[in-house]
Amino acid sequence: MESDLERLIEIMAKLRDPESGCPWDVEQDFRSIAPYTIEEAYEVAEAIDGGDFDALRDELGDLLLQVVFHAQMAREERRFGIDDVIASICDKLVRRHPHVFGDALVEDADAQTRAWEDHKARERRAAGGAEGALAGVALGLPALMRAAKLQRRAARAGFAWEGAGQIFAKLREEVGEVQVELEREARERAIDELGDVLFVAAGLVRELGGDPEEALRVTNGRFVRRFEAMEAELAPAKRGFDELSSDEQWALWRRAKETVSRDESTAG
Repeated sequence: MESDLERLIEIMAKLRDPESGCPWDVEQDFRSIAPYTIEEAYEVAEAIDGGDFDALRDELGDLLLQVVFHAQMAREERRFGIDDVIASICDKLVRRHPHVFGDALVEDADAQTRAWEDHKARERRAAGGAEGALAGVALGLPALMRAAKLQRRAARAGFAWEGAGQIFAKLREEVGEVQVELEREARERAIDELGDVLFVAAGLVRELGGDPEEALRVTNGRFVRRFEAMEAELAPAKRGFDELSSDEQWALWRRAKETVSRDESTAG
């Protein structure tokens, strides 16, 4: 009896059949599917954040479909198939966990993280890839996530700020540089300097033990809840934000903050 994974592979192959498949699926390629793969990974994260395990099951299925989709396209081009994908990750997991599948010892999770990165670096060198401390940090990562990873790599190589106080001083310096460019009406330069602000802010979050991407995701969610609370207050009078003065808007925002904070405190 075939497994569900085998059934999924057969379904994907049929969808991609040039004669009898789905026109949309047939016309896709690696580049056109890549954004959907990224989107599905974020929907998995959203289900986890919401503690919705029914949604997590479904979103993991959608993410698995993306893997099978890419593997099917690669098989059609005689590059590799799903079996090669599975074999590759199996080999990689065994190779990078010698403390589980071999005689190596690691003290704790942090030591394993360092060992994992060392394994990856050796594999890049063996493959003739770049050998620098920042090599292999994917360009396709969200910029904030990539900033944090670049900084972790740099810190492992010995290049790091000396504590949160030094980072905060640097953050104030970068904000000051933004202000200088704004006073010069140099908008493009100001935007460049704001990039520096974001990079340093990511470093401060990391120094405090947080994850910049997660911190911003939480803030985004909080903003949505507060904005929706403002909309709910305006709805009975059928008023829009553009009908409010600046003072009225900020008063509305303060009330929304209080409402959302109170609701979150009650729920907690």
